[in-house]
Amino acid sequence: MTSLKEGDKAPNFSALNQDDKLLTLDTYKGKKLILYFYPKDSTPGCTAESCNLRDNYSELLDLGYEVLGVSADNSISHKKFIANNELPFHLLSDTEKEVINAYDVWGPKKFMGKVYEGIHRTTFVIDEYGLIERIFTKVNTKEHTAQILETYK
Repeated sequence: MTSLKEGDKAPNFSALNQDDKLLTLDTYKGKKLILYFYPKDSTPGCTAESCNLRDNYSELLDLGYEVLGVSADNSISHKKFIANNELPFHLLSDTEKEVINAYDVWGPKKFMGKVYEGIHRTTFVIDEYGLIERIFTKVNTKEHTAQILETYK
């Protein structure tokens, strides 16, 4: 769905996390970032994806990656989602869809024969210079970390 390409400069963003703290792309300057967009807190696929990243978080940190999730849920929802699943990383609350639109991951989706607007599950791996290294549009929610790391072996 996204019009961004590998090698593009990652769009800057500015949004509040679960604690209403402002985070930007510059917050992660000099670090590699796994920026994952997911449709909704506490849904089966989104929980599986987030928990897979949680379960492999220390390995990702050892490899120099930080993880940041983004959805249109509010900070209250994010706090519950983090607490219920013991997520060690931040989640951005993008209720106005500014970051979602900057990364071009919002659009028509089809489920059970119905078309609706929503977030296309997409992950961007951004290098320490702010360039997009990899884009995953076909996310395996239960094995997403392996899917990401496989491309770097």
